[in-house]
Amino acid sequence: MKSISVISIPVTDQQAAKEFYLKLGFNLLAEAPFDTHKWIQLALPGQESVSITLVTWFPNMPAGSVNGFVINTDNLDREIEALTAKGIVVGKVDQTPWGRFAAVTDPDGNRMSLHQA
Repeated sequence: MKSISVISIPVTDQQAAKEFYLKLGFNLLAEAPFDTHKWIQLALPGQESVSITLVTWFPNMPAGSVNGFVINTDNLDREIEALTAKGIVVGKVDQTPWGRFAAVTDPDGNRMSLHQA
């Protein structure tokens, strides 16, 4: 094995989810028809080797079932301030022995944690 390239995020409305992730700071890499579905792939700026795709077609992955998706940041407080200014709700900051975390939830309830070591 070499690397992780794509992580599937299950959603109900791909367009609403795409708008959320764009507001969160992701860039759109691809949006194209895929079989009877649509392939929407996004990545953080400068991090295109690891991306997410917004999926609706995996029956064993209901929308909102992702938990524990961690996004690193150098300055959690600045990130929270910027996201809050965009209207994104950020949860309380948790201090742990391995860093500070704050949760963000997408429109379907998929939960990711912003992490500052």
